[in-house]
Amino acid sequence: MHGRFRYSPWHGGPDPLAPPFDVRSALDEVGQDVLAGGSLRESLRELLRRGMDGRRGLDDLAERVRRLREAARRRGDLGGTLDQVRAMLDQALAEERDTLSGEPGDDARLAEMDLATIPDDVAGAVRALGDYEWHSPEARQTYEQIQQMLQREVVGAQFEGLKQALSGNDPQAMQAVKDMLADLNQLLAAHARGEDTEDQFRDFMDKHGDLFPEQPENVDELIDALARRQAAADRLMASLTPEQREQLGQLMSDALGDPDLASQMAQLSDNLRALRPGLDRRSPVQQGQGEPMGYGDAVDAVAELADLEQLGEQLGQSYFGATLDDVDVERLEQYLGADAARDMEALRQLERELERQGYVSRGDDGLRLTPRAVRRLGESALKRVFERVEAAGRGDHDDRAAGQADELTGLSRQWEFGDELPIDTVRTVSNALQRNARSGGGASPVTGDTAHGRGGVELLVEDFAVAETERRAVAAVALCVDMSFSMMQEGRWGPMKQTALALSHLVQTRFRHDALQIIGFNLAARRLTPVELAEADPEWVQGTNLQHALMLAGRHLRRHPDAEPVVLVVTDGEPTAHLESDGRPTFHWPATQQTVRATVAEVDELRRSGAQLNIFMLGEDPGLARFVDAVARRAGGRVFTPDIARLGEYVVADYLRTRRGRR
Repeated sequence: MHGRFRYSPWHGGPDPLAPPFDVRSALDEVGQDVLAGGSLRESLRELLRRGMDGRRGLDDLAERVRRLREAARRRGDLGGTLDQVRAMLDQALAEERDTLSGEPGDDARLAEMDLATIPDDVAGAVRALGDYEWHSPEARQTYEQIQQMLQREVVGAQFEGLKQALSGNDPQAMQAVKDMLADLNQLLAAHARGEDTEDQFRDFMDKHGDLFPEQPENVDELIDALARRQAAADRLMASLTPEQREQLGQLMSDALGDPDLASQMAQLSDNLRALRPGLDRRSPVQQGQGEPMGYGDAVDAVAELADLEQLGEQLGQSYFGATLDDVDVERLEQYLGADAARDMEALRQLERELERQGYVSRGDDGLRLTPRAVRRLGESALKRVFERVEAAGRGDHDDRAAGQADELTGLSRQWEFGDELPIDTVRTVSNALQRNARSGGGASPVTGDTAHGRGGVELLVEDFAVAETERRAVAAVALCVDMSFSMMQEGRWGPMKQTALALSHLVQTRFRHDALQIIGFNLAARRLTPVELAEADPEWVQGTNLQHALMLAGRHLRRHPDAEPVVLVVTDGEPTAHLESDGRPTFHWPATQQTVRATVAEVDELRRSGAQLNIFMLGEDPGLARFVDAVARRAGGRVFTPDIARLGEYVVADYLRTRRGRR
């Protein structure tokens, strides 16, 4: 009998059959910010903060954590233990005084005098009444409840599972606590010495595991849970006023009046401080105005607040070396629910996929985009540019003149005297076979007698064919881009990046034999890879050192003497900086004759090398307009004044036109 199957919608979280994250789409989102002038790393962080594909990002998760943190701060009065003790103490004293007022004799009068002399502060009163002989059984019971409550709160604040165990004032329960503390301190001491404590930990949990609702799986998790509550208790004390801190400290010390219990608790505190020294223990917490909280509840509230503060910091990702792996997903699920944990895992998956597929790499300063990612951005930029270029007619890179070198076309022709093209062997033999077939065949004088079983083909001069090739024009391209701060101020930084990345991708994919060098310049010039340009941030630097940029461009052209020289300059200001004889850059505004002469000297060098210098002038700077017009006339180049939105179109189209025209 065949089994029956029923199908229904998936309700167990993210669809397990859903396609993986579209990292290319994520990268395109980052690219939009980058091509608009943003920083790569900032754009990537912004994507993670914003989220995608309907998933919540880090900002949304962090905001929810912030609201929970504010609610935790307003939960109640952290010093409420003192108020509870004072209320119980007032009740005990009232009951005792009522009893004494109805008793005759000197003992009652002396007792009234003793009560009249107890200190006003809570801790001092509790301590002074430690040796008092109570006349009222009800008052004695109330006072003993104070001691029991304090002991339960102090021990229970450190061990969440002990509050219930100590609530019955059972001597055996207290002895079990002492035994547990002794075993725990032995375990922690052995761990601190570097011993293998795996078996000891299992024995400890088998014996005392019911006192630890966290159910730690190893010694480190046990230490983390205990240290977290110890740190919360320390922060609680730091949050109280000096008077409250002194009073509560005395009460806690008196509550641990049992020497063995006090010794074990002190040893535990020392062990935890040594094992987890980096926990935040002293930063105060702003007290709320709600209902008074007992010491244990206050410690719970501070521990929760510490968790939320840590989550907020992890989600903020603003510290050095931050990664999404730092986020405690289990803690996030505890406070925000399973949906938040799934969203966090989705962001982690996106980050991991970007890294696994080679789009980002991790360095000391966080995630960085790789050359592969920059090529993707260049592809997107070039696609936008060609949408305009193709409308005006595409440039052709191929030089169809037959020549010796470069790529085969797949065509052949008859060999002519003086040809240096490669022999097309297949076509040559085919020509000979066809000719022999037409003439009736015969023995080959070249290969020998066919009677010996060696067939041959007679080759004549007219049989030889050569393979045609396409001569590919090779260009050395220097793209000089202005990186002065005015480019950022006027909104030209993004289009400049887009243009450079588009041209770089065009050269890498269609004109691989060309040598492109990107040169950025402000006070000084420097050579840039596409990745370095994409990651470059605006600098608050004055100066437009076109002279240095043209100098580097000339060096690039000289390294490729057989290539067509192409120099393209994108700038929005006249030269205001140049290099001194000692190589140091100097800035002067308005431009000086020394700067102009130094820049023109480099223009003349480029002209002598045969390079055509084309300048793309952005903005309406009259000084720049006069300068570039003079340079164009002197160098035989051209000047373009494109709208900023069409800069990429102009630069790419001119690159193609220049290469085609100069062949």
